[in-house]
Amino acid sequence: MALAVPGSAALSSAAGAADADAAVNGGFESGLSPWTCTAGTTVTSPVHGGASALKATPEGSDNAQCAQTVSVRPNSQYTLAAWVRGSYVYLGASGTGTTDVSTWTQSAPDWQKLATTFTTGADTTKVTIYTHGWYGTGAYYADDVSLMGPGGGTTTQPPTVPTGLKTGTVTATSVALSWTPVTGATGYAVYQDGVKVQSVSGTSATVSGLNPSTAYAFQVTATNDAGESARSATVTATTPARGDGGGSTELPAHALVGYLHASFANGSGYTRMADVPDSWDVIDLAFGEPTSVTSGDIRFDRCPVSECPGVESDADFKAAIQAKQAAGKKVLISIGGQNGQVQLTTTAARDAFVSSVSKIIDQYGLDGLDIDFEGHSLSLNTGDTDFKNPTTPVIVNLISALKTLKARYGTRFVLTMAPETFFVQNGYQFYGSGKWGGQDPRCGAYLPVIHALRDDLTLLHVQDYNSGPIMGLDNQYHSMGGADFHIAMTDMLLTGFPVAGDAGNVFPPLRPDQVAIGMPASVNAGNGYVAPAEVTKTLDCLTKKTNCGSYPTHGTWPALRGLMTWSVNWDRFAGWEFQRTFDSYFG
Repeated sequence: MALAVPGSAALSSAAGAADADAAVNGGFESGLSPWTCTAGTTVTSPVHGGASALKATPEGSDNAQCAQTVSVRPNSQYTLAAWVRGSYVYLGASGTGTTDVSTWTQSAPDWQKLATTFTTGADTTKVTIYTHGWYGTGAYYADDVSLMGPGGGTTTQPPTVPTGLKTGTVTATSVALSWTPVTGATGYAVYQDGVKVQSVSGTSATVSGLNPSTAYAFQVTATNDAGESARSATVTATTPARGDGGGSTELPAHALVGYLHASFANGSGYTRMADVPDSWDVIDLAFGEPTSVTSGDIRFDRCPVSECPGVESDADFKAAIQAKQAAGKKVLISIGGQNGQVQLTTTAARDAFVSSVSKIIDQYGLDGLDIDFEGHSLSLNTGDTDFKNPTTPVIVNLISALKTLKARYGTRFVLTMAPETFFVQNGYQFYGSGKWGGQDPRCGAYLPVIHALRDDLTLLHVQDYNSGPIMGLDNQYHSMGGADFHIAMTDMLLTGFPVAGDAGNVFPPLRPDQVAIGMPASVNAGNGYVAPAEVTKTLDCLTKKTNCGSYPTHGTWPALRGLMTWSVNWDRFAGWEFQRTFDSYFG
């Protein structure tokens, strides 16, 4: 991967008498606290100053980042500096409220100082500073990290009243709201008919659990350490009758989604369509794959009897699909998967995609389409930095193809997506190759697709598995293995987040009925398996705000659609544990 040539970092003059070092334990003399590191430790040699320094080693898809969130003053200039050793060592700050900054060195065989400056935004009171290496380049060292500037102050006045409150998407059971940011606010409270129903940190919220055909009134207040503002002007919204609008696809209130191995064999064994239990509401046929990476020509070839003993005939397979549909289930073709790289680089490939996918849907009488593009299917060209207005052909052509398919099959067409966390939530920190280059261009590459299709999207079920550590909205890294990871990743989708730390470029929240949580069905299915008790904790926290762990959620979403798993076959192999957990929770 090519790396950008380092730009010259602006160095500030000597800190003023009123300036202070906002970084805590920048010399790593007290271990790693309060730093959050994915692959770091403290060492006693080599050191630049004091008795300790940081050593961190990038491995695989982990760049060994260490970060901490510090208090700052709005509209203030800060100088970030550190002494580093090693190859490709980065130093930067995100969440500045203006332009996030970073600087790096290609090679520092001995201690070298990195420094850069930034000015905080009008509403910025917290900034995340970080250092990291680069993939596969060996260990790096950092010491004496400092952030010089005005110390974070104490708020003495409550914020002013929020303005600009307006409604967004209104469904039979939910209303989306947004408003203008308030200077000095650290949070907001949402009121429904005079009663406080949510506390959020951003400038948008979705109030769910509403009744169809009902009028509601909403207000919002701004909060900080000094108190709460008066309530905003009132906006009203009337929910439509159930089934009117919202792209109704007749899914149950809480749905179980699973992938059925239909085109290949592995250790989980083959499962006939007719043998899939009734608990599964959406069945994704895995997989349709392209004839070549850039052809756009998708083929679905069912697993041959030589690889899948007991496979049913095409006639029996189609009959079983029709039986599932008669019982209210949805059967989709899933495109991509781990081995099915799809890059719609041209309009010809786009048109071939539409034509070939339509043929599969029509041949088997399917309800819709699941997009499971992985690997290098989606990436952003250099300079493509606005997820709301993408310019990269593979992104633009995919959006166009999906809109064409939705228009062709109508409002009951089911459209789902199953991206990995790297392509969605990782966009909170990084988007594409970045403003200065050097980042993985795949970072956050699903965001423009999701955003462009949000009014047509039935379900987004991000794969909360086979993932590296991801930073949540608490600016802490979260790793697989427990409820905390699923809570943090799902909260980001339901709250929305600034893309690449840019407060002026926020990915809006999705409706809770559009979100399901992706988990592996068993230890054999993929990295990141969690036991049933952790699944229950996740659902309790997100739908009831009980049984939560350390991650502070930004709302409560009883209308969360449900769970997705890889896969039906692996769950059957494990004695239907995942299915039983879903059934016992949602009844």
